[in-house]
Amino acid sequence: MIDLSNKTALVTGGSRGIGRDIAISLAQAGCNVAVSGRDLDTLKSTTDEIENLGRKALAIRCDVAKENDVAEMFRNFLEVFPVMDILVNNAGITKDGLIVRMKEADWDDVIDTNLKSTFLCCKEAARPMMKARCGKIINITSVVGLIGNAGQANYTASKAGMIGLTKTLAREFASRSINVNAVAPGFIATAMTEKLPDTERLIANIPMARFGKPSDIANAVLFLASPLSDYITGQVLTVDGGLVM
Repeated sequence: MIDLSNKTALVTGGSRGIGRDIAISLAQAGCNVAVSGRDLDTLKSTTDEIENLGRKALAIRCDVAKENDVAEMFRNFLEVFPVMDILVNNAGITKDGLIVRMKEADWDDVIDTNLKSTFLCCKEAARPMMKARCGKIINITSVVGLIGNAGQANYTASKAGMIGLTKTLAREFASRSINVNAVAPGFIATAMTEKLPDTERLIANIPMARFGKPSDIANAVLFLASPLSDYITGQVLTVDGGLVM
């Protein structure tokens, strides 16, 4: 049983799907948790469940693609919680299309929301974590960042960029006992994958012959957020039923 009692965490994109499961799993392990998103109303069900577990919860409205919003989010977090132990960069969007038809705005929106946000949040988290000389940063990337995916040039580039950023920051922060790792989900049953065509063909390529659950990703994050991973940094943990080997 992983015990994160008295730890504090911030999970971006925490209103639904993988982010919601991560936030609640951290709370179940004893963590006080802040979740961020663009709409406070959609975050309420997550914070209500965290509070029902007897943990302190905080909802923060934030567009993580905007530097001022991110700086304000961290100020709000540190006003409520004295330290930041865990940061999970989960916020992300897709705007799929073949590159010959992809609009520049669709490229920019996905890169900013997925990759730039990770840079901004890691930069802000570095200050309190370096001061405390400890911390766990977990970036939620994707297996497409490892293998590519036709029709997702923007999304794939953003997720591959997150992997490179993870490895670089792991080297920069290691001397301060800050671990930086990534989790790369495969096909996970969420609202995002409900829109995918031909799911039977996709499942046929997965050795475990099913989509994963958000809880599968949350379990990997729990491990990387815990002392069990203290000697692990700069790694990408694929959680994909064997899709990428």
